[in-house]
Amino acid sequence: MIRLDKVTKFYPSNLGDQYIFRDLSFDIPGGHNIAILGSNGSGKSTLFRLIAGSEYPSSGRIITDLTLSWPVALATGIHPEMTGRENARFIGRVNGVTDLAAYEERIKLFSGLGIHFDLFVRDYSSGMRSRLAFACSISIDFDVYLIDEVTSVGDANFRKRAKDALQRISDHSNVIMVSHQMSELRKFCDSAIVLDKGELTFYNDLEEGIERYQAL
Repeated sequence: MIRLDKVTKFYPSNLGDQYIFRDLSFDIPGGHNIAILGSNGSGKSTLFRLIAGSEYPSSGRIITDLTLSWPVALATGIHPEMTGRENARFIGRVNGVTDLAAYEERIKLFSGLGIHFDLFVRDYSSGMRSRLAFACSISIDFDVYLIDEVTSVGDANFRKRAKDALQRISDHSNVIMVSHQMSELRKFCDSAIVLDKGELTFYNDLEEGIERYQAL
């Protein structure tokens, strides 16, 4: 379970504080693969970053007893002044990976970076960074994987590997996914959270959630 406890989030602007959420309390249930749905500007990306801990609420708190991945495909946590291998080693250490050498090799193989794995990330394309981030995340056992448009990353071979990996982890973990592709959400998710006017509604049935989203 992931709990939002009286969460307020706003961004300062020349027109005053722009509120995304005000005093929001909501429980994201465990045991589901959840699609995050909402119109443009509804706060999907903000919610995603808050859950991941890559942004903090302006007030309130987010409580969970689960291990969460960083937002996969956003290349969060990838340092440009380190090589791909150095990034992998650092991420592995932070997340308690015991066999770092094996972890590095899994990432090199899965990402398909080849010799680029030992080059500086600052020289990577955005797609290469995303492939590295996905490989680093998918090679660690998390309770919940936060997936943001990951199946649009890379060439056809990598997208197939990514989809196959997500299918495998669904046997023992859950995903929370943001995607504009309804076909992708239908493939990986069984339920939905719809964002509308700063409020969240959970739909145990994915199709009911999609219908509500499309009616916004």
